[in-house]
Amino acid sequence: MVSVCLITYNGEKYISEQLQSIIDQLSDNDEIIVSDDGSSDSTLTIIQAFNDKRIKIVPHEPFRNPTFNMEFALQHAQGEYIFMSDQDDVWLPNKVSVMVDALQKADYVISDCYVTDENLNIIYNTRYVPELKIHKNKFMALFFTTPYQGSCVAFRRKILEKALPFPKYIQSHDRWVGNIAAFFYNVKFIPDKLIYYRRHGSNTSQFKSPNSIFKRIYYRLGYCWGLITRIFK
Repeated sequence: MVSVCLITYNGEKYISEQLQSIIDQLSDNDEIIVSDDGSSDSTLTIIQAFNDKRIKIVPHEPFRNPTFNMEFALQHAQGEYIFMSDQDDVWLPNKVSVMVDALQKADYVISDCYVTDENLNIIYNTRYVPELKIHKNKFMALFFTTPYQGSCVAFRRKILEKALPFPKYIQSHDRWVGNIAAFFYNVKFIPDKLIYYRRHGSNTSQFKSPNSIFKRIYYRLGYCWGLITRIFK
């Protein structure tokens, strides 16, 4: 069973295209867990209009924080194979099958992707950075960089046993789950480009690094402490 954890917030512009690209490759027993963070636009109306029993909207008070919105979605996932999804990307038709196949020999799989503009015109043919491809220590590669999108990963359910609940001081669910996977489990990188990662005005900040070096060190230390606490879990 596949569980797709989809987080939303005022995503009416792109959510229909993204959701359709996911639904088209799921089986009848799979599920899409939608955790909406208090949208004030028509995001939820658009999702409900799909009228698909595999879509499960889990209500909650707004977090105003994508990391803990994703945590909430993950807590409701029932499948063996877990996918994290943003609201504005588009999945290529073979994403689920390729990732599930790769998970037969790994616990956590990262694929490549196309980076596009808001109209899905390709800007970059890869999202990988060289360190991710060549670094012999996968944990170090994942810990010191975030060279991938959370929507480019899939993992086995057992990773949630270590990853949940999230520490309250972490900054990114992508990095936290990736660090847990690299530290405790078998990580695999595959070169297949399986999503169009849409880069637009609301998310281009992910390509910049506004935090000071001191904040970066602070958050890295926080992740280290979080990992240490999970050794004994």
